[in-house]
Amino acid sequence: MAAELSPHQLTEKHRPTLDRALDAIRSRAYWSPHPEHPKAYGEGGSPGSLGAAEGKAAFDAVLNTRVDLGQPGTDGWTGGEISPYGPELGVEYPHADPDVLIPAMRAGMPAWREAGPETRALVCLEILARISARTHEFGHAVMHTSGQAFMMAFQAGGPHAQDRGLEAVAYAYEEQIRAPRTADWSKPQGKRDPIELHKTFTAAGRGISLLIGCNTFPTWNGYPGLFASLATGNPVLVKPHPRAVLPLALTVQLAREVLTEAGFDPNLVALAAERPGEGIAKSLALRPEIRIIDYTGSTAFGDWLEANALQAQVYTEKAGVNTIVLDSTDDYRGMLSNLAFSLSLYSGQMCTTPQNLLIPRNGITTDIGEKTYDDVVGDIAAAVTGLLGDDARANALLGALVNPEVRARLEAAAKLGEAALPSREVANPDFPDAVVRTPLIVKLDGAKPDDDSPYLSECFGPVSFAVAVDSTADAVALLRRTIREKGAMTVGAYTTSPEVEGALVDVCLDESAQLSLNLTSGVYVNQTAAFSDFHGSGGNPAANAALCDGAFVSNRFRTLEVRRQR
Repeated sequence: MAAELSPHQLTEKHRPTLDRALDAIRSRAYWSPHPEHPKAYGEGGSPGSLGAAEGKAAFDAVLNTRVDLGQPGTDGWTGGEISPYGPELGVEYPHADPDVLIPAMRAGMPAWREAGPETRALVCLEILARISARTHEFGHAVMHTSGQAFMMAFQAGGPHAQDRGLEAVAYAYEEQIRAPRTADWSKPQGKRDPIELHKTFTAAGRGISLLIGCNTFPTWNGYPGLFASLATGNPVLVKPHPRAVLPLALTVQLAREVLTEAGFDPNLVALAAERPGEGIAKSLALRPEIRIIDYTGSTAFGDWLEANALQAQVYTEKAGVNTIVLDSTDDYRGMLSNLAFSLSLYSGQMCTTPQNLLIPRNGITTDIGEKTYDDVVGDIAAAVTGLLGDDARANALLGALVNPEVRARLEAAAKLGEAALPSREVANPDFPDAVVRTPLIVKLDGAKPDDDSPYLSECFGPVSFAVAVDSTADAVALLRRTIREKGAMTVGAYTTSPEVEGALVDVCLDESAQLSLNLTSGVYVNQTAAFSDFHGSGGNPAANAALCDGAFVSNRFRTLEVRRQR
């Protein structure tokens, strides 16, 4: 096929961005090529990008239509997404016969492998650039499949997700070029002629990569695996969550468009949308052609994948119990404000949201005096109430509950103990069918934790437990047990004691958890920045991989050698 995007064009357009990304992952300094502000797009912003009105119009135009990707093996159409805000999307997607689609995907591998790491990386950057130009459209697509409020959907589903995809490409490129493409090898033999070989080294993908998407962050959690696999030479079959197909379908559409224009087989990226109740993830995951799997979701299915999809390299992000240890602080009001925002953002429907607040029974030391356990819990509840007291602000922070299971979990948690902060309903005037709830904080006793203690299981959603412990030392011990047995995506702590800080750091290093200390300003424990922060560690039960490091990409390809006698 004739290429409309030449290697020279791709290099000129995207090599500087790739170099900057490589610098960023080495320095860990702040950098992003994707603007966070909506006004950076459209007229007066990024050239060729859709502005706010254009992006909304593009989203509206795809509703009640078919997204025809031109894939082989389409044997029907499927859909049925309903926005957490109420409206039916009415979008239909191709339903694939894997026995036809998967062989077609494999056919494009040789040319994609031969293209080499740099060309693959630059093609991935062109895909990301086209996604970026449509960030407003993607913002609405993420909002109406995840329940995130628009600004969060715009940022987390747009530039932050794109950053994570670019970060994966940078790591993939760096790992693949560790070995040279060619080498001449000469071994001296004394008086005899040396033995001479010419060697070539090729980074070759393992095979088809299966991306199993999630409902809450379809792009943010999906892009790292998608672009890590594609950049390392693997076709990617995207299996979205049935409630959140649209953002990934649009991604697949753009990827196929770019691959075609660059002279490659568009079937290197394909969509596997499922019919209601079909549950195709298991059958796809066990196919011998599937050699890589990326999954975000429940622990039960993640464990099943790890135990059963033995032919594949499996990367999972599952459930964890995120914990905050409160020992002491020199900025009490800042601590309260930071915690209130962390507990409220997206109704706690983030894998990084704090769940357990471990507070000594005899209280904590602060810059405004000693505070008892009841003081601290009451003040956190008051801070959340103050933050969400205005319904307009509450809607902008909370979004909508993503599915009925979250609502049921919230209602059940209210019966576990005394509610320091009951959850309340918030009306959304723009979307009257949206289910919006403020956070629930439940007081629990952590003196004798056992396997049935509610706080030793993840309660995904706007639920936090204020756990009374006998001392900070007991809090640190409970933290260690929680990470080791249940896992944690994030750990936070407030302390002015070097000894306590040292103990907390030791626990997190021992048990492999990411720690945030004394956050009181505009950075929150449930937020991570691409190119600098690692999301998860890959070293505790919450996830077997980190976003993003060399280990996340290096086993997606093998370096294969051909030796020739000279």
